[in-house]
Amino acid sequence: MISFRKELWFNIPGRRGFVNITPDVQAAVRESGVQEGLVLVNAMHITASVFINDDEPGLHQDFDRWLERLAPHAPTSQYDHNRTGEDNADAHLKRQVMGREVVVAITNGRLDFGPWEQIFYGEFDGGRRKRVLIKIIGGQSAPAP
Repeated sequence: MISFRKELWFNIPGRRGFVNITPDVQAAVRESGVQEGLVLVNAMHITASVFINDDEPGLHQDFDRWLERLAPHAPTSQYDHNRTGEDNADAHLKRQVMGREVVVAITNGRLDFGPWEQIFYGEFDGGRRKRVLIKIIGGQSAPAP
């Protein structure tokens, strides 16, 4: 059994943004040597997300508008969390909706996706460094039946 760990680091300049990290995750799978197994990809910060969806710019704009309607940033006084001196309560809520992590099967050394599926990092309170964990477990070949 192989266990492999890698971190990706991000510093999104705007408050919100989406980054396709599929090539980075596939590169980690190649680096790990795992041919059959699973990869866990999770945001290591409570105001960021990892999710799977289509890499289509209009959809990303739809996500951004939809999330802002669900949990608008302003006025910041609407959130109890912001009474602690923070201004990012909305980012915590957006992360909860979009999710913390994804798990993808690895088959023949490749991410085993359905059509159009890609892995994204979602940022909801940018302007500082945050990380994503890639954890891969598996082996060189499929287990015997």
